[in-house]
Amino acid sequence: MKKKIYLIAPRGFCAGVTRAVDTVTLAIEKYGAPVYVKHEIVHNKHVIDELEQKGAIFIEDLNDVPINRPIIFSAHGVSKKIINEANQKKGITIDATCPLVTKVHIQALKFYNRGYQIVLIGHKNHPEVEGTMGQVPEGAIVLVEDINDVDRLKINNNKIAYITQTTLSVDDTIKIIEKLKTKFPYIECSPKEDICYATTNRQNAVKKFASICDAFIIVGSSNSSNSNRLVEVAKNSGCLKSDLIEDSTKLNINDYKHFNSIGVSSGASVPDILVMDVIKKLKTNHEYDLEEKTLEDENVTFRIPSSLR
Repeated sequence: MKKKIYLIAPRGFCAGVTRAVDTVTLAIEKYGAPVYVKHEIVHNKHVIDELEQKGAIFIEDLNDVPINRPIIFSAHGVSKKIINEANQKKGITIDATCPLVTKVHIQALKFYNRGYQIVLIGHKNHPEVEGTMGQVPEGAIVLVEDINDVDRLKINNNKIAYITQTTLSVDDTIKIIEKLKTKFPYIECSPKEDICYATTNRQNAVKKFASICDAFIIVGSSNSSNSNRLVEVAKNSGCLKSDLIEDSTKLNINDYKHFNSIGVSSGASVPDILVMDVIKKLKTNHEYDLEEKTLEDENVTFRIPSSLR
């Protein structure tokens, strides 16, 4: 029996990543190199390397930005403190925050202004979480990473609301929310889902098609939250082997020679050429039939920042 590779979609760039990468590219065209970006614009080494070659410089400390050069905020968003610091430099600021992250920021501020204690479900030290927590004064948001954190929560305020990071595991987040609702029956939430469409779609696709795969490969960077979640989904869906790899150079094809069916997909900040390189390498030593499986088509787009239109 001939072996199969299932190429799973949706995969790769989401609308927020496309907007962020285009923002950096257009800023370089408009202002010339270098332009400075607070944090990696998206979590993918290949995208970062390509933008660096064009003239982007990625920094963590705003003091590293010359006064007369543009500073771009990454797709993950930044705190109010960072925005104020950047504005004080009186340079050019360009906000490439994903609009779906901005939506969470706005909701956090609304809850704060209405006197709520806010619970943020997310991963500690992730830049998106740091940016969201930095939208309101310190202490207004308490971070919950797992169900055990819910057990430890002590909140006296009778007005409580939760928000979430946009790139979480859908299944794990549902369990945490259920626990929060059990502990705080009056807890409120955002009017619309905080986990973004791209995260949800990619997890649903991997979950649906992992059942026909013996092994699964997710192409993505180790610091990419949404890519790591896809690996977990594949494992939880019964795949015997599920791995995250940066690109084809990190792929050991002998690890997969015993599997008859391999699923391949990618995180939301991964160029599709990296996925195709992985498939090409898999096919160097073994014959595979390639079959594409698509759960649904995505047609979401976001406008680039107005200053670059």
